[in-house]
Amino acid sequence: MEAIHTTDKFNETIASDRPVIVKFEADWCPDCRRMEMFIGDILEEYNGYDWYNVNRDELPEIAEKYEVMGIPSILIFKDGNKKAHLHSANAKTPEEVEEFLQASL
Repeated sequence: MEAIHTTDKFNETIASDRPVIVKFEADWCPDCRRMEMFIGDILEEYNGYDWYNVNRDELPEIAEKYEVMGIPSILIFKDGNKKAHLHSANAKTPEEVEEFLQASL
């Protein structure tokens, strides 16, 4: 999963005509650490997609623009538009994340 550190890079990345998956997280977030324990298997299963992560504390204006109120959150973008958003409350288990991806991709 490639980290995005600038607004320009974020905008360039989400402009893809293929679905792009972006995970918003923060260093201090316990639920983000918990997700790290299972996200590797999901990355392998969905390795045909481009995955990125954004530290919401580094790019708070991006998190605000796309209504990322809780973390971790997973958003799917295509052609510069947000197509789907898995909110943190529904991103606690591998099953919830996989269900979201199956329904959204």
